[in-house]
Amino acid sequence: MTPPPPFVPGLELSRRFHLDALRTLLKETFPRITYSAARLGSGSEVLGFDTPRSADHAWGPRLTVFLELRDRARLGTEIEDLLAERLPKTFCGYPTHFAETGDAGIGVMRETDGPVRHRVGVTDPETWFTEHLGFDPCGGEETAGDWPATPGQRLAEVTGGAVFHDGLGVIAPAPARLARYPHDIRLHLLACQWRRVSQEEAFVGRCGEVGDELGSAVVAARLVRDLTRLCLLTDHRYPPYSKWLGSAFARTLWAAGLTPVLTAVLAATGWRVRERHLADAYEAVAVAHNATGLTDPVDPTARPYHSRPFRVLHAERFAEALVARIGDPDIRALPVTGAVDQFADSTDVLSRPDRARAVTRAVIRTG
Repeated sequence: MTPPPPFVPGLELSRRFHLDALRTLLKETFPRITYSAARLGSGSEVLGFDTPRSADHAWGPRLTVFLELRDRARLGTEIEDLLAERLPKTFCGYPTHFAETGDAGIGVMRETDGPVRHRVGVTDPETWFTEHLGFDPCGGEETAGDWPATPGQRLAEVTGGAVFHDGLGVIAPAPARLARYPHDIRLHLLACQWRRVSQEEAFVGRCGEVGDELGSAVVAARLVRDLTRLCLLTDHRYPPYSKWLGSAFARTLWAAGLTPVLTAVLAATGWRVRERHLADAYEAVAVAHNATGLTDPVDPTARPYHSRPFRVLHAERFAEALVARIGDPDIRALPVTGAVDQFADSTDVLSRPDRARAVTRAVIRTG
């Protein structure tokens, strides 16, 4: 068996692929064409989390070519056919041909003697961004409804990755525009995330008190997830989906101190220990919130849950402080459910912008 080639991070592989293979073909055959080339969208390499394991599917020499709409209509198919016939069969030791698998849209690198079934998408900016996000950041200002209707994973996929050439002059500015939530939207989403914590923080102890250690552990795991997402939002990072949530959290300012505490929460076998570690985590995240200056300082000390002997933060206090700082009345009037991935976690919803937007519209309308 031929050993695999030395691992090259996917973004670097795609950069070289454009520079040394794709660009040459386009210049030779369409010398007057204006295009942009980037590696954006789904894939571990876009977020910088790929490893040699990633090469087993949907990874390899791949990117997206963006054309003006009229050029796509006129030349799109011709360019795709050109690449199928003239792209090198391998690049940096990796096949450029992606064989079909049983999963729709998933390709696996395989050697071929025939035309290359490549993973170079040819599209136009409006179509690509609308299909991926549900709106086109190249075509105008985002609305207050666009942000909550877009999962953090999708925003991470557009603002991560790399643009290798931007002849159109619109691809590189789009990720820059979307790099951070607008201030009032960020305050709203942070408030909604704190509210999520407040809704379940007393349940860890209540489940344990009645002997339901499993239920207590499940609630605690949910709270750990909410706290990691809260830290990402606080650190101006888009929370990715579950596979990369811990990896993304590890890049935040507070990961070194919080990771052992959150790990102890998940490892605890008794609710009192679990609750104690969670209280430590609450206080650390509360201190981090106060350090941002987004609100007046809020007491970060854990306390009893009303008359019940469970240690909580009463996280709703942080939500209320954040809402009070929202200047835009339209954003302040949004329901406290937040972004679509704060109130829904179905992959079949979050991976489809049309569904994510429809669900968000329904929630906002009835909020």
